[in-house]
Amino acid sequence: MEEESQRQKKIGSVLQRDLVDVLQRAATQGGMQGILISVSKVKVTVDLSFAKVYLSIFPNNKAKELIEGIKSNAPLIKHELAQRTKHQLRRMPKLEFFIDDSLEYIDQIDKSLKGEENPIKNPSFLDKRKKS
Repeated sequence: MEEESQRQKKIGSVLQRDLVDVLQRAATQGGMQGILISVSKVKVTVDLSFAKVYLSIFPNNKAKELIEGIKSNAPLIKHELAQRTKHQLRRMPKLEFFIDDSLEYIDQIDKSLKGEENPIKNPSFLDKRKKS
């Protein structure tokens, strides 16, 4: 896989900074108090037409519901971002949203190492990690 160009990285960081603001405000205005949304990574394709946005959502049990809402409002989010970045970006990439569960995965490993959740004694912990 190719290394990201400086341009891709720059566009990714511009999008990341503004997306946090847009998403957090939308969640608050939508009546979802106590939800924390962070944009952990934005990867922009070489042709700058797509941006994969990885979100960490806390509390975790709201993540699935929230990501569906975000995906269905992607055109509105894209428009809001375009307004904010019109002086920095000529074209707004199409946004694709994904849940970044790396923190949850790290937490699971941490619990396993501390002996709180032992996958050898309870193999059901391994099933939680198997994702398509």
